[in-house]
Amino acid sequence: MVSAEEQVTTIHGKRELLLRAAPLFAGAREEFLCAAADRDTWSGAADAAGAAGAAGAAERPAGLRVRKLYTPSVVADDAFAAHAFRVAAAGGQVRVSSSGLPAEMIVVDARVAVLGGTGPGGRPTYSVLRAPTVVEGLRALFRGAWEAARDLAEHRDRPVPVLDTRARAVLRTLGRGLTDESAARDLDMSLRSYRRRVAELMVLLEADSRFQAGTRARELGLA
Repeated sequence: MVSAEEQVTTIHGKRELLLRAAPLFAGAREEFLCAAADRDTWSGAADAAGAAGAAGAAERPAGLRVRKLYTPSVVADDAFAAHAFRVAAAGGQVRVSSSGLPAEMIVVDARVAVLGGTGPGGRPTYSVLRAPTVVEGLRALFRGAWEAARDLAEHRDRPVPVLDTRARAVLRTLGRGLTDESAARDLDMSLRSYRRRVAELMVLLEADSRFQAGTRARELGLA
């Protein structure tokens, strides 16, 4: 028989998330981890609870460690970036992952996790998980992504090149594993022009290889 501790609770819709899961977030006492590739996933529920919001440090439990991990596309929005900086100013830690995130998740005090997803009809659906092995596994995924991520301030301080439509199209081919010949044909460019554009982009993005150029482009939201 599955114990109550191992049960999975499903929450449908952002309103229900706010009503039912916000108390879990507000109850954080030691650790609050949040990973999001979409700024709308949690719809403010975590921040409304106060545990991971931009409230002053004095308003949070002593010793509570807050870590929030986002993708470049999330912090590319100036309003959201301002919010993230307020979280950091209040004592939280915020990093940006250019390699993508393993899941949209929140983990509270290593005892409960919430995964965000999309249910039937595109309706937001959230799973509340309490099985210790599952929660610890999600914490491990978060830690791995966290260690490879860049601090928010460092990420935002790096200049973003201004690229035209054709340059962005060339960058996208670098992540598709195409040969130069195939990429040039797809873009209706000569092979020589394609290779010249790739070389120019590598210099612009300060990349030593095409792989680095593609990674840098994704990090900056350019491809």
